[in-house]
Amino acid sequence: MTARSTTMNPGSGSATAPRPAAGGAGDAHGPPPGLEALHTRITEWFSDEARDLPWRDPGCTPWGIFVSEIMLQQTPVVRVLPVWRDWLQRWPTPADLAAEPSGAAVRHWGRLGYPRRALRLHAAASAMVAGHDGEVPTTHDELLALPGVGAYTAAAVAAFAFGRRETVVDTNIRRVHARLVDGKALPAPALTAAEMKRAVALMPGDAGLSVRWNAAVMELGAVVCTARAPRCVACPVLDACAWVAAGRPAPDHVPKGQAWAGTDRQVRGAIVAVLRDAEDEVPRSVLLDAPVDLLQGGPSTVALTPGPLAALHGLQAPAEQLERALTGLLADGLAEESEGGVRLPG
Repeated sequence: MTARSTTMNPGSGSATAPRPAAGGAGDAHGPPPGLEALHTRITEWFSDEARDLPWRDPGCTPWGIFVSEIMLQQTPVVRVLPVWRDWLQRWPTPADLAAEPSGAAVRHWGRLGYPRRALRLHAAASAMVAGHDGEVPTTHDELLALPGVGAYTAAAVAAFAFGRRETVVDTNIRRVHARLVDGKALPAPALTAAEMKRAVALMPGDAGLSVRWNAAVMELGAVVCTARAPRCVACPVLDACAWVAAGRPAPDHVPKGQAWAGTDRQVRGAIVAVLRDAEDEVPRSVLLDAPVDLLQGGPSTVALTPGPLAALHGLQAPAEQLERALTGLLADGLAEESEGGVRLPG
């Protein structure tokens, strides 16, 4: 993108970068100087550089946007794209999904992780059919009342699906705000009231521009102002960044990565993969022990072929962890058990 003629040098005139007051983030809630120029430069960058994603297409339905927001939680775009396309082909409306058993949602969740999101999507679709004539509700409060919908998702869907002026704050947006305004490498470990006040203050007053601003700052954080290796040279507001002006100081804290190997989450995911792959109920013993005497009167051992069952037992999880993972899946409604064995919810 070609830089605009307005220069944003810290401390010079009305186009200066938003800089925190001496008291730190808590004093940076008011509209910073040069805010209109920031809006222009970042949204114009977005117009030129935004990734071509199907849920950004003007023809995408509110339901398509709703599904994308649930799937994108803690999941990269590259993993979401094929599953999102499959879901929208199978279930182009909330009513289509609600007409299926909840297990179908889990089965077609693929490897996105956190499969409870599939159950929540199914429950939300059912609520839309029951209370909103099969349509995605249009207001923040109505969206927030849906099963499994939190403040971020309600704001994002209201903004991106219905053009409403909502303050959308995700991890990427928080990081851009922290660097651009506060001069910090990373935001606080958890969202604070001060951050929300700052995000509100940064919002354009015009509804249409506010939607583009939300999307643009989110994209900037996702592809340029990344957590580990920011590409500052590609940033449209590099000369306005308080973090860069401060010499790119190190983070105040080291984010804790989410462990995966050896965790209950990994074992739960492996069990769900077995259930997803199975056409019939899976005996509890097959899930909790290496299959032996699986077939009555058959061979004394059953060879494990490459696939979900082999992957599950290849983890070599302790018996108590397997039991705990299965019990958790049953309690969460991600599986159900009968005399015949365990299966995805019907």
